[in-house]
Amino acid sequence: TKPNGFGGRHLLGTDNTGRDVFARVIDGFKVSITFTVICTFLSYSIGIIIGGTLGYFGGKVDLFGVRIMEIFSALPFLFIVMILSGFMQPNLFILASILVFLSGWIGISYYIRGEFYREKAKDYVSAAVSLGATNWQVMFKHILPNAWAPLLVAFTLDIGGTILSAAGLSFIGLGAEMHSAEWGRMVSDGRKWFLNEWWLVTFPGLAIAFTTLGFNLLGDGLRDVVDPRNRR
Repeated sequence: TKPNGFGGRHLLGTDNTGRDVFARVIDGFKVSITFTVICTFLSYSIGIIIGGTLGYFGGKVDLFGVRIMEIFSALPFLFIVMILSGFMQPNLFILASILVFLSGWIGISYYIRGEFYREKAKDYVSAAVSLGATNWQVMFKHILPNAWAPLLVAFTLDIGGTILSAAGLSFIGLGAEMHSAEWGRMVSDGRKWFLNEWWLVTFPGLAIAFTTLGFNLLGDGLRDVVDPRNRR
């Protein structure tokens, strides 16, 4: 007999097939955070390399790179995913690859490019070059550490946005597989029975909201810590 609603050891109730909602919400965190960390880490790795190269060398390299970034910025991510879903079954790994290589690295590339443009004109960069440091040593050993503080804040804030993106794609059927323990998919599966079994949508939705809020608050806290204007 399938248990219905709250009772016994089912803290958050069960779904229409008798699966424990609490266990699925906990398991969904693993799916969501894995997708988010992979996407964010790869996006920042690519963005730091590309943005640092454009900002440090400048000139024609920067001009050509910015034009390429503008082309990628104009690509409609959702439409590309919908086209791919017509002849292949999208999953979280495919979506992570598409998200990283189409749009994930662009924003951080613009930011790192501006930071390198600002930092390369300072005296410590000239001193490193006069001591015989190579371009890559100057870029990643001297300039990049001076941009770590705001970069770390942006990283935590982007994690929350990526969680929402993964949940949204899964909600419209372009992310996780059917009936998988992913928060967006759980909300999509439970909306059919929302009037009678409201917990199927409520608790995965609250998990998305509180996780995103938690990472945003973490980013705000880190920003207050690393901001020199707040130091006394």
